[in-house]
Amino acid sequence: MKTSQLINLAPSIRIIKEATCPSLSGKSTLTYHIGCNSESDILLRVVDNTGGGFFSKEWVPLNAIFQAFDKKAVDKPIVSLLLYPLFQGKSLNTPAFLLAVLKQEGLVSPLEDNPKHYERLPSEAFMAEIGKLIESKVDLKTDDAKPVVTTKKSASKK
Repeated sequence: MKTSQLINLAPSIRIIKEATCPSLSGKSTLTYHIGCNSESDILLRVVDNTGGGFFSKEWVPLNAIFQAFDKKAVDKPIVSLLLYPLFQGKSLNTPAFLLAVLKQEGLVSPLEDNPKHYERLPSEAFMAEIGKLIESKVDLKTDDAKPVVTTKKSASKK
Protein backbone atom coordinates (compact mmCIF):
# COMPACT_ATOMS: atom_id res chain seq x y z
CA MET A 1 0.00 0.00 0.00
CA LYS A 2 1.39 3.35 -0.98
CA THR A 3 1.42 6.30 1.38
CA SER A 4 -1.09 8.15 -0.80
CA GLN A 5 -3.56 5.32 -0.19
CA LEU A 6 -3.37 5.96 3.56
CA ILE A 7 -5.13 9.33 3.26
CA ASN A 8 -8.57 7.77 2.85
CA LEU A 9 -8.23 5.68 6.01
CA ALA A 10 -8.36 8.57 8.48
CA PRO A 11 -12.07 9.33 8.89
CA SER A 12 -13.13 5.94 10.17
CA ILE A 13 -10.17 4.90 12.32
CA ARG A 14 -11.05 3.93 15.87
CA ILE A 15 -8.16 3.87 18.34
CA ILE A 16 -8.37 0.60 20.26
CA LYS A 17 -5.03 0.65 22.08
CA GLU A 18 -2.49 3.21 23.24
CA ALA A 19 0.84 2.02 24.63
CA THR A 20 4.49 2.95 25.01
CA CYS A 21 7.74 1.22 24.16
CA PRO A 22 11.43 2.01 24.06
CA SER A 23 12.90 3.02 20.71
CA LEU A 24 15.25 0.45 19.20
CA SER A 25 18.23 2.45 20.46
CA GLY A 26 16.70 2.66 23.93
CA LYS A 27 17.35 6.42 23.98
CA SER A 28 13.70 7.46 23.95
CA THR A 29 10.21 6.24 24.70
CA LEU A 30 7.62 6.04 21.95
CA THR A 31 3.88 6.31 22.35
CA TYR A 32 1.86 4.50 19.72
CA HIS A 33 -1.72 3.76 18.75
CA ILE A 34 -3.30 0.66 17.33
CA GLY A 35 -6.53 1.32 15.51
CA CYS A 36 -9.05 -0.28 13.23
CA ASN A 37 -11.30 0.97 10.48
CA SER A 38 -14.89 0.03 9.69
CA GLU A 39 -13.67 -3.10 7.85
CA SER A 40 -11.71 -4.16 10.99
CA ASP A 41 -8.37 -3.61 9.24
CA ILE A 42 -5.65 -3.13 11.87
CA LEU A 43 -3.52 0.02 11.66
CA LEU A 44 -0.56 1.33 13.65
CA ARG A 45 1.02 4.72 14.15
CA VAL A 46 3.62 6.38 16.35
CA VAL A 47 2.27 9.52 18.01
CA ASP A 48 4.99 10.68 20.40
CA ASN A 49 8.71 10.41 21.01
CA THR A 50 10.44 11.59 24.19
CA GLY A 51 13.63 12.06 22.15
CA GLY A 52 14.32 14.65 19.50
CA GLY A 53 13.85 12.52 16.39
CA PHE A 54 11.44 13.48 13.63
CA PHE A 55 8.74 10.98 12.69
CA SER A 56 5.47 10.72 10.83
CA LYS A 57 2.17 10.19 12.64
CA GLU A 58 0.44 8.56 9.70
CA TRP A 59 -1.45 5.30 10.10
CA VAL A 60 0.04 2.20 8.48
CA PRO A 61 -2.07 -0.89 7.83
CA LEU A 62 -0.70 -4.04 9.46
CA ASN A 63 -1.34 -5.87 6.19
CA ALA A 64 1.02 -3.45 4.38
CA ILE A 65 3.70 -4.18 7.00
CA PHE A 66 3.26 -7.93 6.56
CA GLN A 67 3.38 -7.49 2.76
CA ALA A 68 6.70 -5.65 3.14
CA PHE A 69 7.99 -8.56 5.22
CA ASP A 70 6.82 -11.03 2.59
CA LYS A 71 8.76 -9.21 -0.15
CA LYS A 72 12.14 -9.79 1.48
CA ALA A 73 14.20 -12.86 0.67
CA VAL A 74 13.46 -15.77 3.01
CA ASP A 75 17.08 -15.95 4.16
CA LYS A 76 17.31 -12.21 4.92
CA PRO A 77 16.45 -10.66 8.29
CA ILE A 78 13.95 -7.90 8.91
CA VAL A 79 15.53 -4.45 9.24
CA SER A 80 13.84 -1.07 9.62
CA LEU A 81 14.70 0.01 6.07
CA LEU A 82 12.41 -2.75 4.84
CA LEU A 83 9.53 -0.57 6.07
CA TYR A 84 10.82 2.63 4.47
CA PRO A 85 8.68 2.29 1.30
CA LEU A 86 5.61 2.67 3.54
CA PHE A 87 6.87 6.15 4.45
CA GLN A 88 8.45 7.50 1.26
CA GLY A 89 9.50 11.10 1.68
CA LYS A 90 9.36 10.81 5.45
CA SER A 91 11.95 10.70 8.19
CA LEU A 92 14.14 7.62 8.36
CA ASN A 93 13.24 7.40 12.05
CA THR A 94 9.64 6.40 11.36
CA PRO A 95 10.37 2.89 10.02
CA ALA A 96 12.71 2.20 12.97
CA PHE A 97 10.09 3.51 15.40
CA LEU A 98 7.46 1.30 13.77
CA LEU A 99 9.81 -1.67 14.11
CA ALA A 100 10.14 -0.86 17.83
CA VAL A 101 6.33 -0.98 18.08
CA LEU A 102 6.26 -4.34 16.30
CA LYS A 103 8.90 -5.62 18.71
CA GLN A 104 6.87 -4.40 21.70
CA GLU A 105 3.75 -6.11 20.37
CA GLY A 106 5.59 -9.42 19.92
CA LEU A 107 5.44 -9.45 16.12
CA VAL A 108 9.23 -9.39 15.64
CA SER A 109 12.18 -10.39 17.77
CA PRO A 110 15.88 -9.49 17.51
CA LEU A 111 18.19 -12.18 16.23
CA GLU A 112 20.57 -13.56 18.83
CA ASP A 113 23.67 -13.08 16.70
CA ASN A 114 22.72 -9.56 15.50
CA PRO A 115 20.30 -7.57 17.68
CA LYS A 116 19.78 -4.95 14.92
CA HIS A 117 18.24 -7.63 12.70
CA TYR A 118 14.85 -9.15 13.41
CA GLU A 119 12.77 -12.18 12.63
CA ARG A 120 9.02 -12.30 12.23
CA LEU A 121 7.15 -14.05 15.00
CA PRO A 122 3.75 -15.75 14.85
CA SER A 123 0.98 -13.19 15.14
CA GLU A 124 -1.83 -15.31 16.60
CA ALA A 125 -1.59 -13.93 20.16
CA PHE A 126 -1.44 -10.34 18.92
CA MET A 127 -4.38 -10.89 16.56
CA ALA A 128 -6.43 -12.49 19.35
CA GLU A 129 -5.77 -9.52 21.67
CA ILE A 130 -6.60 -6.98 18.98
CA GLY A 131 -9.66 -8.95 17.89
CA LYS A 132 -11.04 -8.71 21.42
CA LEU A 133 -10.41 -4.96 21.47
CA ILE A 134 -12.16 -4.54 18.13
CA GLU A 135 -15.16 -6.53 19.35
CA SER A 136 -15.27 -4.57 22.62
CA LYS A 137 -16.03 -1.37 20.68
CA VAL A 138 -13.35 0.48 22.70
CA ASP A 139 -12.73 3.91 21.15
CA LEU A 140 -9.92 5.85 22.79
CA LYS A 141 -10.00 9.58 22.25
CA THR A 142 -6.85 11.65 21.84
CA ASP A 143 -5.92 15.30 21.76
CA ASP A 144 -4.47 14.81 18.30
CA ALA A 145 -6.38 17.15 16.01
CA LYS A 146 -4.71 15.79 12.86
CA PRO A 147 -4.72 11.98 13.05
CA VAL A 148 -3.17 11.35 9.64
CA VAL A 149 -0.06 13.06 8.37
CA THR A 150 0.64 12.55 4.69
CA THR A 151 3.07 15.18 3.41
CA LYS A 152 6.78 15.83 3.78
CA LYS A 153 5.92 18.81 5.95
CA SER A 154 4.11 16.44 8.28
CA ALA A 155 7.14 15.13 10.14
CA SER A 156 6.59 15.82 13.79
CA LYS A 157 9.17 16.72 16.37
CA LYS A 158 8.51 16.52 20.08
